[in-house]
Amino acid sequence: MTKKKFIILLILFTNIFGNCYSENEPYSKLENDIAKNLRCLICQGQSIYDSNSEFALSMRVYIKDQINSGYSESQIYKILVKKYGQWIVYDPGYSKKTFLLWVIPILFFLLGGAIIYIKIYKKKKI
Repeated sequence: MTKKKFIILLILFTNIFGNCYSENEPYSKLENDIAKNLRCLICQGQSIYDSNSEFALSMRVYIKDQINSGYSESQIYKILVKKYGQWIVYDPGYSKKTFLLWVIPILFFLLGGAIIYIKIYKKKKI
């Protein structure tokens, strides 16, 4: 087989199998986005999107059912936060309970910048 025929066959097979996989995607983009932002309560450090636990699979089905029932993304998050607590969401949003979660990194960034500025200023002064 010549090199040219091999490359053509390789391209054809890649396109055939690539199209078959993409058409059989079982979840919509919205379902995947929600699942990526939810923490699996069984698997440490994995989202529901990445996990294969029974909990994650049942949550994927639950999310799909809620979307098919007409619930919006924010409504689904509210239901799940009410049921499982704020910890289930990777991006918890702004509230009185999460105020320090959002403010402390900014304070550390400003403090670090101030320390670096003072160190550089002292070196120039000497």
